[in-house]
Amino acid sequence: MASLICGSIAFDTILSFEGRFQEQILPEQIHILNVAFLVPSMRREFGGCAGNIAYNQRLLGGDPFIMATVGSDAGTYFDKLAKHDIATDFIREIPEAFTAQAIITTDRDNNQITAFHPGAMMQSHLNDVTAAIAAKANTSTPITIGIVSPDGKDGMLTHSKQFAQANVPFIFDPGQGLPLFDGKELLEMVELATYLAVNDYEGEMLCQKTGLSLPEVADRVEALIVTKGAQGSVIYHKGQMIDIPVVKATQLLDPTGCGDSFRAALLFGIENQLDWPTIGRLGSLLGSLKIASQGGQNHAMHIDGIRTAFKDNFGYELSK
Repeated sequence: MASLICGSIAFDTILSFEGRFQEQILPEQIHILNVAFLVPSMRREFGGCAGNIAYNQRLLGGDPFIMATVGSDAGTYFDKLAKHDIATDFIREIPEAFTAQAIITTDRDNNQITAFHPGAMMQSHLNDVTAAIAAKANTSTPITIGIVSPDGKDGMLTHSKQFAQANVPFIFDPGQGLPLFDGKELLEMVELATYLAVNDYEGEMLCQKTGLSLPEVADRVEALIVTKGAQGSVIYHKGQMIDIPVVKATQLLDPTGCGDSFRAALLFGIENQLDWPTIGRLGSLLGSLKIASQGGQNHAMHIDGIRTAFKDNFGYELSK
């Protein structure tokens, strides 16, 4: 069994400004804003929702296939994926474009100024979910589940329809792409999806745009998963609300990619037919492992270590 992960691949450049933005930006001069920040610390990370989810799936021993669009500058990202034995069969290169880039400047109070260039991500609709499913149908790793995570708007719409037409269950994860859609479009993708995953802020925005409450949204999918950061998460399933506890992390270093870690656990749990309380707990555990390291793909733990940590935290074994 394998999963098809539709979403972004991106480079994240993180810059650290040792002062405070508020001391450099004068409110009375905001109409002629022209500021520069000295950033002595800089690091570049591999990111993007699809890349992060696939990385976590490999930690769990899964077989992820990424479906994404990248630019001609993605060579080092391909090297990273190869190092972790993550398939690149369905990653399309757009030669005239850059790979999506996020440039994030953080001040000493952890305020952030972010510039995001979508680049090749805007061509994600050129990828064909139906063709990918057909290509793996008679292999040892047929695609049995998918996820539509933040990507180009047209790609998210197209891939949702293609998963539904192919009768392959998928998770709709609108994430930071949610503001791109109006209420009608969101309802359409919810109706097409088998599962829906949002954080609590996205859940509120979804309700405002669609006019539905969370329980009403949950009635339209097999399960609605709402992550709530330090407050754990809630899973709506068949009229029930399942509270999932948070797992205490060894250190709170960087939340980047925690949601993607949780979504990898959702894919793993659904593929292996685990019950929803166990799936949610595995998601909390992966999030706690991720937050203890910088970047979305630098935490490392073998599946055996994950199983041990799961039993230590919850008192029973991960069955698969």
